[in-house]
Amino acid sequence: MDELKVKTKVIGVDLTLNNTTCAVVDIRGTILAKEVFPTSDYPDISTYVSVLYEKIMKLVRENGGTAEIRSVGISAPSSNYMTGSIENAANLPWKGVVPLAAMLRDRLGMAVVLANDGHVTALGEHAFGSAHGMNDFVVMTFSMGGVGSCIFTNGKPHLGNNGFAGEIGHTCIELNGRQCGCGHKGCLERYVSTRGILDTAREMMAESDEPSLMRNIEHLNFKAFVLCCQQGDKLAIEAVRRTGTILGRSIANYATALNPEAVVLTGDINQVMEWLLEPTRESLEENVFHNLRGKVKILPSILETAERTVLGASALAWGVKEYSLFK
Repeated sequence: MDELKVKTKVIGVDLTLNNTTCAVVDIRGTILAKEVFPTSDYPDISTYVSVLYEKIMKLVRENGGTAEIRSVGISAPSSNYMTGSIENAANLPWKGVVPLAAMLRDRLGMAVVLANDGHVTALGEHAFGSAHGMNDFVVMTFSMGGVGSCIFTNGKPHLGNNGFAGEIGHTCIELNGRQCGCGHKGCLERYVSTRGILDTAREMMAESDEPSLMRNIEHLNFKAFVLCCQQGDKLAIEAVRRTGTILGRSIANYATALNPEAVVLTGDINQVMEWLLEPTRESLEENVFHNLRGKVKILPSILETAERTVLGASALAWGVKEYSLFK
């Protein structure tokens, strides 16, 4: 009768430059338990995988054991779902191709699936968030390190021939512009990631003598920048508006090519959505193909920041064929 037992939990892992979050998620999308540790403390990939394995096994033991846990889904930058590897990540400490899914599967003895953060976030938005019920949409994720994206077509993610479809963060929007970690110049993520917004704000301060609360902050970070916006700092708010104009133009190109129902914006950039959304929408409508004007929605994510990616990673985990050494 054991073969009739249905496993009702998975592990979702969100791997970012700063932290790795592991969570037990049940079949209804409820996060039951969570462990967090610093990614940046482990520049050696073998040591990192050992720590990740221990954190996951602790959660497994405390939540019903291997009889209850079906599989593991991992979100990581520059990951390829087709190969299960992190491939030449610009913003992670491990260089080259890292076969993370295979390395962890061999230790855990259960199914492990890996995808980039844009793909995983789109799964979460489709299952639990702003894109629920949609078949054709785009998700864009914004962080300090960059911009990720995933295209959903006919209810499924479009990954492309080699698994790298949707890398809009590395499309050129400024010829010979800001240097990007990918090696090119002028990439979109260097202008609309949170790092890009801060760079725009610094450039604006250097170009004028306009008063700004930001001038009194020795080490300007995004948290401090958001506080400046909330306090009505005109220069900071204008930096967000300029970002929205660039973002809307890029979304217009995306929308003209793909004709999605909506573009869902997620991640750190949502902290300035109050000032970003209007210029982004205006720029979209100004630049999109005329037959699509008024027909493509821009939607902020409704999911909690702390839960969004692990929920997406759990959705990824449910989609992989079950494998276990413990049957």
